[in-house]
Amino acid sequence: MSWKEVAEPVLTRMPVVERPAGHVPFKRKLMWTAGILIVYFFLTNINPFGLAAGQGTDFFGQFRSVLAGESGSLLQVGIGPIVTASIVLQLLGGANLLGLDTDDPRDQVLYQGLQKLLVIIVTALTAAPMVFTGEFLPADEAVAGALGISTFGVELLIFAQVFVGGILILFMDEIVSKWGVGSGVGLFIIAAVSQQIVGGFFSFSALGASGFFASWYGIIVGDVPVSLSPFTAEGLQNLLFDPGNILALFTTLFIFGIVVYAESVRVEIPLSHARVKGARGRFPVKLIYASVLPMILVRALQANIQFLGQLLSSQWAGMPARLGVYNDAGQPISGFFYYLNPIQARTDWMWFLGEIPASVEPWMIAVRLLIDLTFMVVGGAIFAIFWVETTGMGPEATAKQIQNSGMQIPGFRRNPQVVEKVMERYIPQVTVIGGALVGLLAVMANLLGTIGQVSGTGLLLAVSITYKLYEEIAEEQLMEMHPMMRQMFGNE
Repeated sequence: MSWKEVAEPVLTRMPVVERPAGHVPFKRKLMWTAGILIVYFFLTNINPFGLAAGQGTDFFGQFRSVLAGESGSLLQVGIGPIVTASIVLQLLGGANLLGLDTDDPRDQVLYQGLQKLLVIIVTALTAAPMVFTGEFLPADEAVAGALGISTFGVELLIFAQVFVGGILILFMDEIVSKWGVGSGVGLFIIAAVSQQIVGGFFSFSALGASGFFASWYGIIVGDVPVSLSPFTAEGLQNLLFDPGNILALFTTLFIFGIVVYAESVRVEIPLSHARVKGARGRFPVKLIYASVLPMILVRALQANIQFLGQLLSSQWAGMPARLGVYNDAGQPISGFFYYLNPIQARTDWMWFLGEIPASVEPWMIAVRLLIDLTFMVVGGAIFAIFWVETTGMGPEATAKQIQNSGMQIPGFRRNPQVVEKVMERYIPQVTVIGGALVGLLAVMANLLGTIGQVSGTGLLLAVSITYKLYEEIAEEQLMEMHPMMRQMFGNE
């Protein structure tokens, strides 16, 4: 008896959001998308009942723009479990250990059920150490006394709320994917990054750290008396870094521009309809063919590694120094976990700014940077390949889609194998190059810093997802105006 036969009764009974029976009008899709976005913002501003105020640490803080959660809220775990489950399934699927045929409707149901089950398990495994170690989400003893229960009872209550929040974000993602525009994961990342960028531009000291415009207003009116002369070391540092932040502004605008440009760079393969004379089209193979979403998988893998190190450091008093030495802020300053900790800001590598501990030598920073760059470039290429193969974007799947749509490549026989060979000339190479390029851009953005201290990966994701969302909205509007196109592309 295979594992599919054993697991089928469970996987086929997993709760699921029903797909719409027919075409969903564009306005209704926008309403669903906007409604879920409002719910998301609402949940990120609700603290679990029983949580001690102003205590605990958020080690995932440096990954928040990628994991799209909010520390100390019901969405503490964010999309982390969804991404982790995707990593596991992609690795198992890439090694052909699952034995599932994604073209078989029965196996498709099993795959979706298995993914949902893994998300539920990972949500529990992620929330449990955050709550029960008392390191990240400590229980309020006053609440325990008022309810007449133990601190462990309050921890159970907090765990249940965080777990439910993780399950809610799973189904919110499914609702957007089936009833809205784009994907829920992409929508939540845009929301999280946008909050940071807007805060980085417009926040004032009364609301937290001063933003870009507030800092320059203080400089102009004289409230912030600093030298901005580019001819002195102090003035140049003030101009490029704090409080001028010109370098962060340049990096943010550069990433916006380069991602939009990269999205427009493509190889267009001409197509013609086999039966309708004069009907022509093009199949675009973009430079970032796999999109920047595989970067979520790479950063989530790094986040899980660092979370493990933080957990070991807090619970293992005799942890060897070669594994990691942590400072009071919970950041590794030496050892194995230090070198695997990605560069997140310019203060992580610019030792001349005086914000790096004296025990961290320049050669250690160079090794850490080299590992991070290798991890992102190689990991970006590998996960891009997995992403293309598992999402039906590979040469074989693309050839079948072109064949089923009635199109063919002019000058070639109308045969899926022939079309597949043509696609193999472009898709694998472009996938690897695009994945590596995105990884390189993410590391560069982290090195130089961005407005709002958004991570380079988060900024790349937000820009690319927004660009694709714009394209999808334009496509939806086009199909709304011309209903016959829905039938042609199979969206009816």
